[in-house]
Amino acid sequence: MPIFEYACKQCGKEFEALVLKTTPEPSCPKCKSTELEKLISRPAIKSESTHGLAMKAAQKRDKKAGAEAARVQREYELNHND
Repeated sequence: MPIFEYACKQCGKEFEALVLKTTPEPSCPKCKSTELEKLISRPAIKSESTHGLAMKAAQKRDKKAGAEAARVQREYELNHND
């Protein structure tokens, strides 16, 4: 997909934009300026260490979501004695 990174010359906001042949010229989402500088995208790097970090983050996120779901379930059960 043609996703490009830009920096607005007016306000300095950095953002990504999907640019297709059929879409109008991108503009800054903050100030709507079309005076943009195309940035060089950093490549995504996949290695054992980055994979391990991503897996740890996902496990932490899932554990937190599971704990929240269990809390909501307990609260529901306490308040709805059918």
